[in-house]
Amino acid sequence: MKHITHLTLIGLAALCSIFYACEEKIVTTGNAAPNILFIPVDDLRPELGCYGNPYIKTPNIDRLAEEGVVFTRTYCQQAVCNPSRASLLTGLRPDSIQVWDLATKFRDILPDVVTLPQYFKQNGYTTIGLGKTFHNDIPDSISWTERPHLKGFPFDPDAVYASKLNLDIQEAKKQKLIAAGKNRLDPLGHWYLKANSVESADVDDDAYYDGAQTTYAIHRLQELAIEKKPFFMSVGYYKPHLPFNAPKKYWDLYQRDSIPLADNQYPPKGSPYYTVHGDQELRYYDDNHNLPKPSEQSWDIDRQREVKHGYYASVSYTDAQIGRIMDELKRLDLLKNTIVVLWGDHGWKLGEHNGWGKMSNYDIDAHVPMIIGGAKIKAKGEKSKALTELVDIYPTLCELAGLPIPAHLQGKSLTPLLDKPETEWKTAAFSQFLLGRFGPKETRDQERMGYSIRTDQYRYIRWYSWDKTSKKKGEFLDHELFDHFSDPQENVNIADEGDLQEQVAILTEQLQNQFK
Repeated sequence: MKHITHLTLIGLAALCSIFYACEEKIVTTGNAAPNILFIPVDDLRPELGCYGNPYIKTPNIDRLAEEGVVFTRTYCQQAVCNPSRASLLTGLRPDSIQVWDLATKFRDILPDVVTLPQYFKQNGYTTIGLGKTFHNDIPDSISWTERPHLKGFPFDPDAVYASKLNLDIQEAKKQKLIAAGKNRLDPLGHWYLKANSVESADVDDDAYYDGAQTTYAIHRLQELAIEKKPFFMSVGYYKPHLPFNAPKKYWDLYQRDSIPLADNQYPPKGSPYYTVHGDQELRYYDDNHNLPKPSEQSWDIDRQREVKHGYYASVSYTDAQIGRIMDELKRLDLLKNTIVVLWGDHGWKLGEHNGWGKMSNYDIDAHVPMIIGGAKIKAKGEKSKALTELVDIYPTLCELAGLPIPAHLQGKSLTPLLDKPETEWKTAAFSQFLLGRFGPKETRDQERMGYSIRTDQYRYIRWYSWDKTSKKKGEFLDHELFDHFSDPQENVNIADEGDLQEQVAILTEQLQNQFK
């Protein structure tokens, strides 16, 4: 695969192929309309300097935090890419759009729903969708004025490799498939083949997609500064999604032997066997076929450190790209009229509960970072402990931009918290997860839907059987309750303790009212 290491302004036009969405009626907003820089980051845990982690190196995200409000208790609506992103971008919860897996297209269910970028497009904005905003293969072209993809990279560029070892593994797989009369070509004609789950190659940032798209984004910002038309630019970063591939200089920021490992490497005590979920995503890579199941012994310590090292390096690599964009916004004098929103689509287990991946109802997977900074934010450099949800972003940006909030939205605008972060807020945040087809073999005997409520003190989860034909929950199966005041890691399920049954009844009623 050809990698791009140095880009010029002249070459960028040829580098990028643009797909244009259909024309829509435009409502002019006027010169005062704020720009939006939207920064989704795949698989990003709230494990950043501005979230209190002293070990990870994220100076640029920490600098962004000084420009706005850090939300310390934000939750996704489902801890896997497609449902989480579809929920945020439509402003509707997973049950409302009936998107609970990686394959379902929300427009097959709600063809006329207006997404967040589409709404801004309808209101006079140039909307630019770089990288991963919607799920990889569900880009929703109608939402964008421009949807660039950088030539020379796969359609789904998370698994881009630069080292000879991994390129050789890919080539061997390719030849084997060709000999068998099979192919694994993506829509752009690239072979999509995974190799190892980590890579530390001595290459420039633009050898991987996230660096190259940042260079393009900077060039496009320079053009937008001249055009003087409001823009909604999404720069969706793939890292730290697997594989944990980042230039060597970001690996060199860390001493591997000093990387702290999870101290709760066991499933929650007293919980059903199926709830931690599997690690299939990580097992797909060539160097992880010996990964034990969550119910078995912990993974080899050296291997744990290598994988976690790769995750940290990937976070620092993405952090550096975000810093490049922020620097350019300031240089172009755009930051004073640009709202910046950084968010992660879900968490990711790095050994917690003896798991390595996402896809559960636990806090470690549902808790995400969210920072809103830049223009129109009064409480700069402050933190909010309010219970917030990703579904709140859509109405928040509408209000900040002075646009009417669409009536269909199910979130709540966070603008009061951007003025006074200590404002009394929601009493609960809600998540869910559908277990079945993506779970380990021993959990595929039936599909199960788990509904979760997170209050100030508790996380409560109710599990039901799931009828995939009618798309409805069936009988109640089991439940889990965790007290965050005494058990913030959610290590002991106390749902059946006798003195807590009144609390369980209260939480059950809240869940049932939310998920009617």
